[in-house]
Amino acid sequence: MDFIKKHWSNILFFGLLIFMFTPAGLPLRTLLIKGVSYITSRVENLEIKPEERLILTDFNWQLLDQQQHSFNLNDYKGKVVVINNWATWCPPCIAEMPSLAKLYQQYKGRVVFLFVAHDKPDRVVEFLKKNKLKIPVVFVQSETPPLLQSNSIPTTFIIDKTGAIVVKKTGAADWNSAQVHKILDQLIKG
Repeated sequence: MDFIKKHWSNILFFGLLIFMFTPAGLPLRTLLIKGVSYITSRVENLEIKPEERLILTDFNWQLLDQQQHSFNLNDYKGKVVVINNWATWCPPCIAEMPSLAKLYQQYKGRVVFLFVAHDKPDRVVEFLKKNKLKIPVVFVQSETPPLLQSNSIPTTFIIDKTGAIVVKKTGAADWNSAQVHKILDQLIKG
């Protein structure tokens, strides 16, 4: 009993830490990640400097939509494209998904959105239903072009009409921000 009295704060800390990494702790983890991503997305400049932008020349990327229709990224050459790599088991991906879904609702029809799921299709369908998300989820069918490859998720790219990668952001962010709206508005006009 003396041990518990002396070390109650350590016991509580480790109990919370263990809880955070169980499925029951997912909502709390998501909330913490949302808070951190909200702060970091406002501190850093998302846009890559024009002189440092890489140009995507290889648009050959075969994808499959939720209705099992195959298509190629080549179909969207000359358009503004937002590509988000995510998975249902990724807490930062889940944290940023509401802001991405809102951004999609505001810009669909003017910007091409590809939510590239790195997960099993049945899990994705269940996740979308549970979270009432209506977003264009796609699955990879061929090797990803080198400039769009990333070793971590979430990773989001914004590509302009010329194929220049204007934004490459690894980690969660608040995508429905004034900064992102400004970037997309400029790219649509340009």
